[in-house]
Amino acid sequence: MKRFILALSLLTATSLILSCKKEKPLPVVSSSNKTVKFVLYTNEDFSTDEDTIRFALTIRNNAGTINARSIFDTTLMLMKIKDIPGPANKLIISKTVPDDGSILEAGFIYYTRFGVGSKFDTVSTSEKMKVFEYPFQ
Repeated sequence: MKRFILALSLLTATSLILSCKKEKPLPVVSSSNKTVKFVLYTNEDFSTDEDTIRFALTIRNNAGTINARSIFDTTLMLMKIKDIPGPANKLIISKTVPDDGSILEAGFIYYTRFGVGSKFDTVSTSEKMKVFEYPFQ
């Protein structure tokens, strides 16, 4: 009987020792973000231009590499060129995206009946906020 109790005690102690593992601390995950503020307006007088235009906003990570992918992409409403706001009524759109440590590329793309145009700029790894103004011409 004493051997049975001793064996049971040893088995229990061994089970407890083997089953209790120290948990490794979870790696610290950066929850930082980057914000891109798109500012669209024109300094030109398009008051008589009835043609239509559509703007798209885009943000890509890993700028300039084969791994680049869009992390934000949106199309603004179709508008007449004469309705592009002037400097006093700038169209401002802010977008916050996760900071994955890569260089971002942000830009405007516009579509008209004459074709497509674009303007892009980069957001460096150290920038947390970028204001991207586009005075359409």
